[in-house]
Amino acid sequence: MTNAKSGTSVEALFKPFTSEKLQVANRIVMAPMTRGFSPDGVPSSDVAAYYRRRAENGVGLIVTEGTVINHPAAAASPNWPHFHGEAALNGWANVVNEVHEAGGKIIPQLWHIGLTRKIGSYPNPEALPIGPSGLDLSGEKITEPLTENEIGDVIAAYAQAAADAARIGFDGIELHGAHGYLIDQFFWGKTNQRIDRYGGDIAGRTRFAVEVVEACRRAVGADFPIVLRFSQWKANHYDAKLAESPQQLEQFLAPLVDAGVDVFHSSTRRYWEPEFVDSSLNLAGWTKKLTGKPTITVGSVGLDNEFGSSTGGSAKPSTLDGLIERLENGEFDLVAVGRAVLADPEWAVKIRDNRTEELHNFDISSTKTLF
Repeated sequence: MTNAKSGTSVEALFKPFTSEKLQVANRIVMAPMTRGFSPDGVPSSDVAAYYRRRAENGVGLIVTEGTVINHPAAAASPNWPHFHGEAALNGWANVVNEVHEAGGKIIPQLWHIGLTRKIGSYPNPEALPIGPSGLDLSGEKITEPLTENEIGDVIAAYAQAAADAARIGFDGIELHGAHGYLIDQFFWGKTNQRIDRYGGDIAGRTRFAVEVVEACRRAVGADFPIVLRFSQWKANHYDAKLAESPQQLEQFLAPLVDAGVDVFHSSTRRYWEPEFVDSSLNLAGWTKKLTGKPTITVGSVGLDNEFGSSTGGSAKPSTLDGLIERLENGEFDLVAVGRAVLADPEWAVKIRDNRTEELHNFDISSTKTLF
């Protein structure tokens, strides 16, 4: 198994991955990408077929698009899939069955968008958006800060979603704590200016996520994998930082490890960029070094153009040399692939079978790629 353009072996991508709670046939993960193809929040047989195609073409682990928890302000579109209610959960059970029949594994990404939601958004236009301090990503006050009772209700909604994921056969869960959505709004000092136990320093601002993880762990038991996706950057705030140094990153990660996170999905826009000066390690590399936990890297894998449809133009297939070298060196454990797998469900098998001449360019601006 070699990359035709460079002669580099891609064997490392196709070695099984085994950790204490998660076993995957290879190192390729389908990154979560919002599609908006679930009218009234219910994933159909088309959604099941969409994920099955990736599983039967060599993706080891699928992370679903963001699925909204049972809270009236969790979503901003009636077509985003719910992770609550009999109809939606039955739809997801069908997705799980299809992916498992194809030999893959799948986890749902549990999502609440917080104060990135605009007032009046459907499916619940009467519900006000929520956030730790009522501040949106620009720092503008939109609503009142969440009360502790309201925070408890949101935590309970995450836990119920986790319990339902285990009940209908998913292989774990991913909590979306990245890109400026609700959990990340608690992480980030610009949007979390609370002075109670849910605010304060970088460790204090993890308290909400810690309680979400702990509640999910109680709901699913000791052996069910919990993945946390986090990022430094936020939507339209690409230079934002939770941690300015490895020391701050360690302070941020330690409470989350203690709470029970099994795998960290470290979201960056370009996997090859160092996270801090004086080291080539990216965010996933630093996270693994500081926690000892398995990590997933992500960010423009297999492409020559950066993440995001706002860049315009087209993306071309790119060699995987640097990625393979980092994976072989143990910098991270799994590799999430977004736009390349979205555009081509056979991307993994084409890489595995040295069919790179069949990989096609595609227009970033026309590809359905959200966070």
